[in-house]
Amino acid sequence: MRIGVVVHGPNVIDSGYALKLIDLLKEYGEVSARLGGTMGRTAVIDASLENVIDISRKLVPSDSLRIFHDDNVDMIFLLNYGKSNVTGQVFGYKVYNHYKDKISSNDIPVIQIERPGEDDGSIIAWNNNLEIVNELSRKLNLAIVTPEEVYDSHIRQDDAGINQRIVHGVSPGENIMVNSVVIGKTNSDKLTLIAKDNHIVDIVGGELKQHGLEKLGEVDLDSAIIKTGLLRHAEVTPRVISHEKPNEFKVAFLDHAGEDVYKFRDSSLVITVGDDTTLISSDILFRFDIPVVGITDGDLDKVVEYGFKVKNSVIFEVESGFDDVCGQDIKRIMFGDKQVTYDYSSIEDVHDKIIEIINNINCKYKINYIN
Repeated sequence: MRIGVVVHGPNVIDSGYALKLIDLLKEYGEVSARLGGTMGRTAVIDASLENVIDISRKLVPSDSLRIFHDDNVDMIFLLNYGKSNVTGQVFGYKVYNHYKDKISSNDIPVIQIERPGEDDGSIIAWNNNLEIVNELSRKLNLAIVTPEEVYDSHIRQDDAGINQRIVHGVSPGENIMVNSVVIGKTNSDKLTLIAKDNHIVDIVGGELKQHGLEKLGEVDLDSAIIKTGLLRHAEVTPRVISHEKPNEFKVAFLDHAGEDVYKFRDSSLVITVGDDTTLISSDILFRFDIPVVGITDGDLDKVVEYGFKVKNSVIFEVESGFDDVCGQDIKRIMFGDKQVTYDYSSIEDVHDKIIEIINNINCKYKINYIN
């Protein structure tokens, strides 16, 4: 039997269960595993699992399922470790339904293993009733949850075109991220996002961040990826891996999209705009020994607990609200319509050019040098 395994998120990897489950499933046939999502990449690297879990492509979980479907495997497993059993099961519901929309036939069994090792862990057979579900339930001490139990109404739409999405498993004081953009903070253990005409217009159980909403723009609330709290919970020792350095000094530009930083892992230096973008990017690039020059304004939402930074990185903290202004000028002057430039020979050259740009805006700033 050919088995495809989609691993989602860092938590199931950090817990050790991703590898345990992959090894267990090898008892049933030939197993291939790939990542679904972005933040799990760092966890795969730290666990030295690149040869076990394919992280070569940036894929949303439903696309990872679809690839296995197109490969005509006999069975697909989705491994996840949500913040709670409800959160994880609703996530699986979302992924499975997006996957169904992308395929022509739905005859390959899809099985989700959720929060393995926890008292509320579960196994869900989304489109089948196979004996392997019962076997794994016994071996892993997981409750069997039916799709019907998960199909609770979590998306509501009224005649005025207003969508409401309930977000499960939240706690007060957590960041709310929609498609990787922080759009607010929770102040309750119950959260509902409200959208009209593909824009989030209100929230119940939290406070919206206008600047975040502006960055987010239009969004399909039904298909949006919504997360609360930290993107990665485990305390880890980052693993630095060797890679070939570019022959020329390659500088990349990244603006408010920290999870896209992997495409710049062959750079000499990455300029990052935004507090959380800088935090996430520097932490990821630490694994590849690539420094950052970050443009921040002290408006940190702290989406990861720790942010490692390579020695010789430079962090500019400008006046509140000016990180975007500085970022726009840096992009225009240094990169034009590109995301990469070879016009500078060292981090010192980049540092001096950015100081010149910020001074021309008449913006106050301070610099933190990472030694």
